[in-house]
Amino acid sequence: MDKISPDSPQYVYEQLAAIIERKIRSGEYPPGTRLPGELTMTHEHKVGPGTVRRALDILRDRGLVVTVRARGSFVSDPLPPAPEAPEPSA
Repeated sequence: MDKISPDSPQYVYEQLAAIIERKIRSGEYPPGTRLPGELTMTHEHKVGPGTVRRALDILRDRGLVVTVRARGSFVSDPLPPAPEAPEPSA
């Protein structure tokens, strides 16, 4: 299970966004699937609701998640392509 690390130099909301993105890209959350609710995520990851909202904002900006008012957040269908890994420096 992915865990938030308080010792990481990365912001907690960025860590959470990365965890959710990994679950999306791995197929644990397939395209079109409703994501767990905000309250569920706050309890599951032991973070505040603002952290969950910021993580979802990042995922929306990346095109991975769409949010429907009064229904929740869903994995985009189709998913955008995964970003390519940077080329190693010569």
